[in-house]
Amino acid sequence: MKLLIEIPTWVGDAVMSTPAIQNVLTKFNNPEVTIIGSPSSIELFENNNQITKIIVLEKNNLYINSFAKSLGKFDLFLSFRGSFRSKLLRFFVVSKKKYQFNKNSYKNLHQVEKYNNFVNECLNLKLPAGKLKLYPSYSSNYSKLTLGINPGASYGTAKQWHPERFAEVASVLSSSYEIIIFGGPSEKKISKDIEKLLVKKGVTNFKNLTGVTSVQDLIDRISCLDLFITGDSGPMHIAASFQIPTVAIFGPTDDNETSQWGLEKSIIVKKNLDCQPCMKRTCPLKHHNCMNLIKVDDVLRAVESFY
Repeated sequence: MKLLIEIPTWVGDAVMSTPAIQNVLTKFNNPEVTIIGSPSSIELFENNNQITKIIVLEKNNLYINSFAKSLGKFDLFLSFRGSFRSKLLRFFVVSKKKYQFNKNSYKNLHQVEKYNNFVNECLNLKLPAGKLKLYPSYSSNYSKLTLGINPGASYGTAKQWHPERFAEVASVLSSSYEIIIFGGPSEKKISKDIEKLLVKKGVTNFKNLTGVTSVQDLIDRISCLDLFITGDSGPMHIAASFQIPTVAIFGPTDDNETSQWGLEKSIIVKKNLDCQPCMKRTCPLKHHNCMNLIKVDDVLRAVESFY
């Protein structure tokens, strides 16, 4: 059985697709599986020995016809994306059966459940959505209690809490934890602002790894944390897959759909405003109160509730 699976573009969405993908792999006996996706999302599957081949589909690849033909022939094609380019890919891919995720078909469900229902319907299954599943490249622990903070969000500035408040939280907790600042290349500024504020406060037991970790390195480092404080982001879902106690700060996005799936020690900090969730990349009302009204004490109280 030869399977071709196109995974979601965003890291967080790709993590949330792993229970559904695991159910696909369970359905078939030792299938030959090819994964295609964005450069960042496919890294999530590099250490999964059930995957036969991983292929990057670059964003600027305009030759979908030739790309699809180069993949070969398959028995089943599943796309967890609904973009126009993915529809073209589905059209050109040579496969006996082809299915594509349509987000409009699934309402008022967690994203994990949406993906899982898609797979159940395509393959005539009735499997529940299991746990998020990622594969670290090594098993290790930090020598001291370690807090990870992830202040950025690739989706847009509306999802970002204030750097000075992240710095204040980290400063208060620095007496109990070593601190690691995580983030992608586009989030260097906010992390650098936090770094400067920590230095100003006399905090020295921290590392700023923003923009210098691969996705696999991010998986390895997050998997060993004792505590994680983050916005709604890809790293939040990575932490959930390893049951890392997490405080997640939610603003414009819907925690009913994208909260930490299956995480036992999970606290969501949000303000439940009438304008939430707006799902916008920037605040359409210009006040950004969904984040502005969340105070340092709100987050510290959430941390305290774990103990």
